[in-house]
Amino acid sequence: MATVKGDVHDIGKNIVGVVLQCNNFDVIDLGVMVPSQKILDTAAETSADLVGLSGLITPSLEEMAHVAHEMQRLGMTQPLLIGGATTSRVHTAVKIAPNYPGVTVYVPDASRAVGVAASLLSADLRSGYVAEVASDYEKIRAQHAAKKGPVLVSLETARANAFRFDWARYAPPQPALPGRREIRNVDLRELSQFIDWGPLFQTWELSGPYPAILEDPVVGEAARGVYADAQEMLARIVEGRWLTASGVLALMPASSVGDDIELYADQSREKVALTWHNLRQQNERPAGKPNYCLADFVAPKASGLADHVGAFAVTAGLGIEKKLAQFVVQKDDYSAIMLKALADRLAEAFAEWLHMKVRRELWGYASDERLDAAALIREEYRGIRPAPGYPACPDHTVKAPLFELLQAQRIGMSLTESYAMLPAASVCGFYIAHPEARYFAVGKIGDDQLRNFSRRSGEADDAMRRRLAPSLP
Repeated sequence: MATVKGDVHDIGKNIVGVVLQCNNFDVIDLGVMVPSQKILDTAAETSADLVGLSGLITPSLEEMAHVAHEMQRLGMTQPLLIGGATTSRVHTAVKIAPNYPGVTVYVPDASRAVGVAASLLSADLRSGYVAEVASDYEKIRAQHAAKKGPVLVSLETARANAFRFDWARYAPPQPALPGRREIRNVDLRELSQFIDWGPLFQTWELSGPYPAILEDPVVGEAARGVYADAQEMLARIVEGRWLTASGVLALMPASSVGDDIELYADQSREKVALTWHNLRQQNERPAGKPNYCLADFVAPKASGLADHVGAFAVTAGLGIEKKLAQFVVQKDDYSAIMLKALADRLAEAFAEWLHMKVRRELWGYASDERLDAAALIREEYRGIRPAPGYPACPDHTVKAPLFELLQAQRIGMSLTESYAMLPAASVCGFYIAHPEARYFAVGKIGDDQLRNFSRRSGEADDAMRRRLAPSLP
């Protein structure tokens, strides 16, 4: 098993590994950011019966397809198991399985892993199971080929239906404290008050909203156990200073130029420090509904308005390796996974806390905001903080100039070749203050927008096609 090249996320993979080991499977876990050659060499050297790939970020999808192709090239026959948050049954059937004539199976979660592995290795069950999966995936491919998908309009039409705003009657809020600043060693006790506990239960494959899940008649007992363990470890993390939380942000002069957003080096607005290229919704919209682009929420350069955009990167994973190493020595997989899960929760809480500070103090456009933690989680505040790789900004690669702009390495953060953040428990993104700014999904884009985006980004169409593969029909 391995998390593929460029990806650092391994909580789900580790849970699958533990479940398999508890059911008498020998698991060779190669860790994270594993090149395809190492995966394939290890499988051959150890005569592995199965090969498992995991990934969280969208570039990992292309890497998994590459590994499958390499297995085909080398004449391998082991079943290939695919899992991770960005993967799906449809993607596995349509994009990965065709690269490998052997068996390829999507494993949605740890609870299914044992059944899948046992079926593939059973002399009695294998042939029937393989035939069932092959038939299912063939149907999926046929349905996918016949599926019309969303109706796309031309980029010109989408732009003509952009979000409209009367900029002549708008006064952009000016930051109280513009520029770049580092925030080091943030109090973990304070950050813990902003934790959204819901995703913690999803980590352990317990379904239901928090806090109602604690009283759920089916999973309530297990949820209460996980929650109690999490609270106990969180207290130890805070008291023992197991983790360090640090971040960096910059509130910068900015303007929109078409579908792009320019962030300027200083108030003179003469030097562009970062051009944030954005995509526009291109699906046919109902009457009265615009085709959104994030640039719609920043004052156009031609308006002459002195608008601003924020950029940030935060982590709560500094120092985690030392404690994880202790758990490895103790063979305490549960505690290691729980620590990583809590580090993730603290990183998200850090992003929530810092955004609040920006709105109320550093930028100050919502100085009278009085929202509790629950309201913050429900995103009841003014403005948004879109993150690269998410629906409104599906292009991961903007993280590279973002990290350069923020000088994120100075607080111990970096990027892998596939734009995954290190430490893994990290969050980055932008701040947009416009009162009507909202989150949305770009969805699928047309070839005309792909070519336009390539030109604006200065890249070849083929490279951009690979980069934006998840956004293409």
